[in-house]
Amino acid sequence: MSVYVDSSAFLAVANSQDEQHEPAVRTWQGLVDRREQILTTNYVAVEAATLIHSRHGIPALRRFAEDLLSAVLIEWIDPPTHSAAMAAVLASGGKESPSLVDCVGFEIIRKSKVDRVFAYDRHFEGRGFELIGR
Repeated sequence: MSVYVDSSAFLAVANSQDEQHEPAVRTWQGLVDRREQILTTNYVAVEAATLIHSRHGIPALRRFAEDLLSAVLIEWIDPPTHSAAMAAVLASGGKESPSLVDCVGFEIIRKSKVDRVFAYDRHFEGRGFELIGR
C-alpha cells in the first residue's frame, strides 16, 4: 500500500500548535511503523520546507529533513507533469482553485496509483482520493 503526503500533513506533524497535530503524528507514526511506501513530490518538499523554515526556524527544518523527509520517496517532477498541472490550474479559474503544488500532486497520485492521501488541504477532498489522518 502507498500513501501520498501533502505539505498540509507535513506542517501538521511538524507544528505542535497545529489543530491537527496529534492525529497527524499518530497517522505518520502508523505509516512509518507499518513500513508503508510514503510518497511526495519535490514540489511538496520545497513548499513544506519553506513554510517550516519561515514559521519555525532551522531546528524545525532540520527535524523535518532528518525525521520526515528521510522516510519518504520523493517523486521529482518532469516537464510534462509540470505542464499538465499548470494547465489544470489555469483551467480551474479563480483564487480558490487548487495550487500548482496540489495539481502536481493530483497528477502523481493518479500516475502512481496511490491508495491513500495524507492531507488536511480541502482541495484533496472530493477528488475521489481516500484521505487519512483525520
